[in-house]
Amino acid sequence: MKHDRNLHANTGLRGSARPKRSMPVQQALEWAFGKEKAELELPERPDPDRGQGFGFGLEYILIQRAALGCKIDGGQHKVGSYTHEDAEVIAATVTAMPDSLGGKRMAIRVAELARAGLTPDWMPGAVPRCVPVEVKRNQHGDRATTIVVGTERVLSRGKWGTVDVLACPVTYSPHPQQIEAARRGYDDWCAALGWVREGLQACGLLRAVDVTDLMPRERPWGAKG
Repeated sequence: MKHDRNLHANTGLRGSARPKRSMPVQQALEWAFGKEKAELELPERPDPDRGQGFGFGLEYILIQRAALGCKIDGGQHKVGSYTHEDAEVIAATVTAMPDSLGGKRMAIRVAELARAGLTPDWMPGAVPRCVPVEVKRNQHGDRATTIVVGTERVLSRGKWGTVDVLACPVTYSPHPQQIEAARRGYDDWCAALGWVREGLQACGLLRAVDVTDLMPRERPWGAKG
């Protein structure tokens, strides 16, 4: 069986057990989905006519992984290539993301971000600013678009006339709801990673990776210093 040379440390003692490599859960996910190219094994769309359910639990997936032991040689999307068995266990854990944390959609998001080595964009430094809805540019420069919102009678040079009352439509950019949604998404991602971390620490099936308690920063937009 092949081994990931970068994952294991060489103790220099023939026959001695190789120590596990400690990784925070985010690093372990990036290793599994990025370097090892593990794939989610999402259940097929259920067929109500055949009595199929809507998924399966983490326990079932991990029992299957344990039964296969060291002979895992990749998922259904990696024909002819090797995926480290710990990466398969990590992918199986993410696959079983509970509906309360976003289910299949969150599992896909966690995997995609890990594969790209990214953290969700929580819009750091974003502050809503009042700006014109539309700006037109001419030879005199930029000018906010105005609209007619009414009329007024005015006395000019001894004569009464009617003039348009103009207003400049404005909006907030970025919108507060946009910032709130981005940061809520970051919180949901952190909660999902916390669940994955606990599952990997409890399952006892990782042979080369030791998932630590270290987590991504919690609500970094409120951090001081």
